[in-house]
Amino acid sequence: MQLVILASGRGSRLNKKTKKIPKCLVKLKNKPIIDYNLKFYKKFKKKIIITGYKSHLLKKKFMNNNFKFVKNKKFSSTNMVYSLFCASKIINQSLVVCYSDIIFDYKIYKKLTKNTTSIVVKNNWYNYWKKRMSNKKILDDAEDLVVRKGYVNSIGGKIGKKLPRCQFMGLVKIKYNDFRSLKNFFIRLKNKKIDFTNFLNLAIKNKIIKLKAYETNLFWVEIDNIKDLKVAEKIV
Repeated sequence: MQLVILASGRGSRLNKKTKKIPKCLVKLKNKPIIDYNLKFYKKFKKKIIITGYKSHLLKKKFMNNNFKFVKNKKFSSTNMVYSLFCASKIINQSLVVCYSDIIFDYKIYKKLTKNTTSIVVKNNWYNYWKKRMSNKKILDDAEDLVVRKGYVNSIGGKIGKKLPRCQFMGLVKIKYNDFRSLKNFFIRLKNKKIDFTNFLNLAIKNKIIKLKAYETNLFWVEIDNIKDLKVAEKIV
């Protein structure tokens, strides 16, 4: 099983902190964000980093750690789905896709070893979101997620009247056959800017894949902006 880390973006909401370095190299307690998950990365023999903004810095950091590098040359005008398929030529088996701006308990790995295309979703997410923003902004920032009988029925988009039980964590396991189907579906969509959750939602609705949801209460944070960084400093 391969690991694909999506690390092409700048992270402009972190303002001056990403002027000279990519988002995942921003320091949290004097340690780059991406370094907090090294224990998880070591679970995989084959590892790919999708770079883009300031790509040379990630190459320099990981060149001796058995990583392969793929650059999304269009990182400033595309999104993470496009970044993922930039690596399609060297992906030849099932894979785990991991955002590079998240920090999580490495034991989540056990949720990703099952022989099914799946995502890991965070239970009890609301209290963490309240630390990051006001109640009003939560409804704009968090995404809807409906799980029925263990499978994702819909993901992404605005939250409705009822708060979802879980939130997507930026971790996806994709069986190789499903990866090829998703790639062909992406080509047909002709939308290079589609975000990850909306892409998954369309794939589900068009019956391209079935997406299992594994719930967890294990530790997880994401860092999108300066406030997130300050919150993470208190709980990591």
